[in-house]
Amino acid sequence: MEAKPQDPTENPNSETQSEDLPIAPFTSITLSLSTLLPTHFIFPPKTPHPTPKSLKIPNQISSLYNLTLTSPTPTKPFFKSKSTVSANPLQTPLSLNPRRPSDPSNAAAARRTSVVWFRNDLRVHDNESLSAANNESMSVLPVFCFDQRDYGKSKSGFDKTGPYRASFLIESVANLRKNLQARGSDLIVRIGKPETVITELVKAVGAEAVYAHREVSHDEVKGEERIERVLKDEGVEVKYHWGSTLYHVDDLPFKLEEMPTNYGGFREKVKGLKVRKVIEVVDQLRGLPAGGDVEVGEIPSLVDLGLNPTATMSQAKASGNACLVGGETEALERLQKFASECKSQPAKDGSNDSSVYGANFSCKISPWLAMGCLSPRSMFDELKKSASRTISAASNRKDGGDSGMNWLMYELLWRDFFRFITKKYSSAKQNNPAPVTACTSAV
Repeated sequence: MEAKPQDPTENPNSETQSEDLPIAPFTSITLSLSTLLPTHFIFPPKTPHPTPKSLKIPNQISSLYNLTLTSPTPTKPFFKSKSTVSANPLQTPLSLNPRRPSDPSNAAAARRTSVVWFRNDLRVHDNESLSAANNESMSVLPVFCFDQRDYGKSKSGFDKTGPYRASFLIESVANLRKNLQARGSDLIVRIGKPETVITELVKAVGAEAVYAHREVSHDEVKGEERIERVLKDEGVEVKYHWGSTLYHVDDLPFKLEEMPTNYGGFREKVKGLKVRKVIEVVDQLRGLPAGGDVEVGEIPSLVDLGLNPTATMSQAKASGNACLVGGETEALERLQKFASECKSQPAKDGSNDSSVYGANFSCKISPWLAMGCLSPRSMFDELKKSASRTISAASNRKDGGDSGMNWLMYELLWRDFFRFITKKYSSAKQNNPAPVTACTSAV
């Protein structure tokens, strides 16, 4: 009489033994993701399979430990995807959510949404914050905020922002919006405190980072600190860049706190320092975020900022000076015109080093530089490309001469000196700071 097969669950030694047992009619057992789902996802086979004689069943539970399930392709239904078998499921767990690759060049590694906070960088050319956000994000929300604290009367009774500067700023913001729209983007404009406006917009679109350029004055640095505190509570990163000087702050051959307090010492330290390349603007920028339903907002007038436009026009007529037109477009046109004048100017006394001063001994581009409609690097680069003479930096000349195009480098270096020295003392806490001197004799 043939012995009846013993039920493995009744044998305490079944974990270490295996037997050839007759089983139900299936040719094989396949481990798939459908075994992890409710039974209503599994459809019975339409055609019966031939019955095998026996099946070898694994006799140790540890063999199941060596199985792992890979995640199905996200584009296919979950219950239709079969798994592959690999080692150790605890080291490669099943994940149904896409994971962000570590390679920043991969589009999937980019941030979903970022905010670009425009300040004194009202341009699309040579704008590192805009370029970085565009390269690292799926969508970008450009924002400019008219801070109410910058307008009205000061404690001394003067306008914090005069009507001329306010008009120039309004025109520059309008031109920035136009240039962004021409590249598939737009500009969100608000009136209010930046720390409040930026935070509300970040929440509305679900932004993961805010990009901005560093500034140097005391009030601007305090504004950056307020933004950082508020966004830190929201878990949003603030990424700063530098773009207001000819030389980059990271390229200086000394620490900012060790910067010489006189121009002569600064000029000697930066002798031979190279200017970084201009960042080219792309023809097509990232679009605005699809969610959040954010309105672009209207560009304010002088009345909206608490200023009197009638008085502004009467003052302009009385002085006989036409108001300057703000904006990046106007800045680039003036720069090209100035470069043409430099090119056509005859050399003095037949030499190759002629003084270049432009109209009324000035290039007349300072207002656009101050507002960030034009970067110093763009200005220097355009003159190098347009002028027929070789532009040799004054800091690279053995004699330190300031003739010819070196005059322009001389002026831009002065501008760098004042911005770096302001940054040094606005960001450092010193009880007895050393006085800042021009030391023109060293020049």
